[in-house]
Amino acid sequence: MRIIAGKLKGLTLHEPKSKDTRPLKDLAKESIFNLLTHSNKISLKLDKSNILDLYAGTGSFGLECLSRESKKVYFVEKNKDALDILKKNIEKLKVEKNVKIFFSEVFKFFEAQKIANLKFDIIFCDPPFKEKNIRKLIELIYNKKLLSKDGITIIHRNKIDNDIFPDFFQKIDERIYGSSKIIFGKFLS
Repeated sequence: MRIIAGKLKGLTLHEPKSKDTRPLKDLAKESIFNLLTHSNKISLKLDKSNILDLYAGTGSFGLECLSRESKKVYFVEKNKDALDILKKNIEKLKVEKNVKIFFSEVFKFFEAQKIANLKFDIIFCDPPFKEKNIRKLIELIYNKKLLSKDGITIIHRNKIDNDIFPDFFQKIDERIYGSSKIIFGKFLS
């Protein structure tokens, strides 16, 4: 795993030794950022944006955002081993001042309202493929009003999953990479 572009381009990231964490593959990550940068369907600027990285794992997505000049990344992770690697990666890249880490299960994180009054330009959701509460997750993000006006939600799922999304979630784009499916969406007003 490495940082693909930006001021930290080429730096490698620590990877998990166990199979409990499924890091985002470089090909999928590169494609996500190409869409964020070049798609006429997405109207946000990555630089100076606030990012919420749910199920952060080792931080690959959020750290790539920081390399590309995002303002701040909020990481949420419940696996202690992944969290330790995330902290090592943050330290290695020297981006401590631009991150906030929450050691929590995602749904408990929302219940605790640890980020009340914050708005995010991108919310990246990379739950375990076995997670079935994707609709509930999207509803929580919507009900807590966490997404900025032009913000988007990016969801990483197994390509065979057929998640049902709420009516207010509008798919902007969907891409398949190997066994992964990446869904880009925004909320209708």
